[in-house]
Amino acid sequence: MRLSSYVAVAAASLVVVVLPAPTSGQNAPDDTTTVYVLDPITVRGPMDNLVGQVSTASVGYVGARDLRLRPLSREGELLETVPGMILTQHSGGGKSNQMFVRGFNLDHGTDFSTKLDGMPINLPTHAHGHGYTDLNFLVPELVDHIEYSLGNYYAEIGDFGSAGGAEFRLRRSLDAPLFEVGWGANSHRRVLAAASTSGAVGTLLAGGELHNYDGPWESPERLRKRSGMLRYTREGRTSSFSLLALAYRNEWNSTDQIPMRAVQSGSIGRFGQVDPTLGGEGARYSLSAAWDRSTATSNQKVDVYVARYSLDLFSNFTYFLGDPTDGDQIRQQDRGRWIMGANAAHLQPLDLFGREHRLTVGTQMRGDFAGIALSRTSRRQLLTDVRADDVTQLSVGGYAELVSTWSRRFRSTLGLRGDAYRFHVSSQRVENVGTTSDHIVSPKVSLTFGPWAGTEVYVSGGIGFHSNDARGTVTTVDPNTGGPVDPVDPLVPSQGAEIGLRSEPLRGLQATGALWMIELASELLFVGDAGTTEPSDRSRRVGVTMTSFYRITEEWSADLDLSLARARLLGVAPDQDRIPGALENVVAAGFGYEPTGNGVFGSMRVRRFGGYPLIENGTVRAQTNSLVNASVGYRWGEARLTVSVLNLLDEDHSDVQYYYASRLPGEPAGGVDDVHFHPAEPRQLRVGVSWGL
Repeated sequence: MRLSSYVAVAAASLVVVVLPAPTSGQNAPDDTTTVYVLDPITVRGPMDNLVGQVSTASVGYVGARDLRLRPLSREGELLETVPGMILTQHSGGGKSNQMFVRGFNLDHGTDFSTKLDGMPINLPTHAHGHGYTDLNFLVPELVDHIEYSLGNYYAEIGDFGSAGGAEFRLRRSLDAPLFEVGWGANSHRRVLAAASTSGAVGTLLAGGELHNYDGPWESPERLRKRSGMLRYTREGRTSSFSLLALAYRNEWNSTDQIPMRAVQSGSIGRFGQVDPTLGGEGARYSLSAAWDRSTATSNQKVDVYVARYSLDLFSNFTYFLGDPTDGDQIRQQDRGRWIMGANAAHLQPLDLFGREHRLTVGTQMRGDFAGIALSRTSRRQLLTDVRADDVTQLSVGGYAELVSTWSRRFRSTLGLRGDAYRFHVSSQRVENVGTTSDHIVSPKVSLTFGPWAGTEVYVSGGIGFHSNDARGTVTTVDPNTGGPVDPVDPLVPSQGAEIGLRSEPLRGLQATGALWMIELASELLFVGDAGTTEPSDRSRRVGVTMTSFYRITEEWSADLDLSLARARLLGVAPDQDRIPGALENVVAAGFGYEPTGNGVFGSMRVRRFGGYPLIENGTVRAQTNSLVNASVGYRWGEARLTVSVLNLLDEDHSDVQYYYASRLPGEPAGGVDDVHFHPAEPRQLRVGVSWGL
């Protein structure tokens, strides 16, 4: 498909926004993550009563009040409010987290869509990992709420959405200036400041964060994060406009996973490093605008964004396996990527066949223009280039969703989505230069029965997809060996289904349960560490997710999530069908107390993820890990003193575990198969003094 065709499709999609329309701006949120209302949204807990408003049991909202009570060791843990979601780290505080949910080892986000106020965060055809989702630029205190949707039954979610998606909404104003100073073990130092002012022309909010951290590592991490936000908002009687500017820069020394045998032999300590010269620098700058309108005849929303992103990362996972002399260090560069895009949506009610319906139509357009390079280095000095590519990736998607109320006890949600992609790769190796395109149509359906005594039952199904790395779609020669390889399919479909339930059995207790299934046609992925494509087979995941949130009183709250999953490769021998890294069970629970006035507040959280296979035959498994974090403090007016203890029980567990061959000096040329792990940080105390939180 030519670029002109994409423009034509995009223009045709935007024309849909001229439809006639709804009654008012007070429509309740449906099952997508976009809420087309202009009046303020009050999101108090992880699971406000959504009976009658959504079409699956796997949609939820988490408000600032409950986010504020969570003791956090890293920004990405905000996403652990999504049921069954685990985020870990294996290579320094400036690198994207490892993500796990619903039996997926998402790597850095391949099958989970993440957005920020309409702007996508996932990065396709990334130097390190396709779908790379870096949340380190977030300032947790400036997040207003999180909206999540698990499964692939939502027409608004496109690429990377097979397991679901989440959207962060940032604050537009502050009731009072916000200031915080934090310090703690391992040179943890953090300063945060933000304030807003309102006048006749609108509201201006400005905020920023400085964060330094060395960690417990024998080679100090020397994290240096700088993050800022500037937002202008103008609220009219029927419309709203917001302009958001974000800036982020970070540098750090990496703390990659280490081989278990080296720790057991005493050659390095638990917090030691085989290659102490690893590290990275990352930056992200963005400007986005959002406009929405709600009148007696229509609801519209438009988002436009542009971002500049870069990453320079040094890693070494196999040490001296490939190069016994200089080592296996690699450098991955995402050199000055531009991301541009726009979203537009229209919502209106319809009166057909004497029944009430709500129709949403929308379009999403995106372009990525990236220079990507992979090279081999030693102590951060260049040895040889593996490959360098200039990539242009364009996409346009259109969707329609019809929510129909057929009776007091039955609703249906029908969705249809279409996406078209064009990839162009200019490579230093002529055999790997090429252009390709692909498209996919994704139907969705959800049926809602009830409510009966505050309980609804849902039956949902749909098709989703993830794209593959653009380089993998045109590569015909392995840049490492020079041997031939087959290009991969640009778009890989997934099929999903779910039976769910949502109920409020007691006042203040919100509970959901879902029995779900997801099948992927292929888990083909471009391996940025090697510069080529690694094929995999079809897969199926089935599981159960149960969540509950109890607002016991105005001050007390408690929550409990349980997720069980069974992940298998299809079409392979039964003793080779395990999916490495696929979590099988996750338990998360916590409670919090926050007085309405002055006084003591506190919270405690426990997160446990059980053992999981590290190789296809299941004979090597990761160990079960548990983590307890707690915080307690005192509030006096706008002032707060908070004391947090991370890893309260001082567990010697691992953030992440892998099994593969690596070679240390003096070992056999073929290396040694071993568990490689990244240790969780030991117990540490952090203290914060704040104003305005």
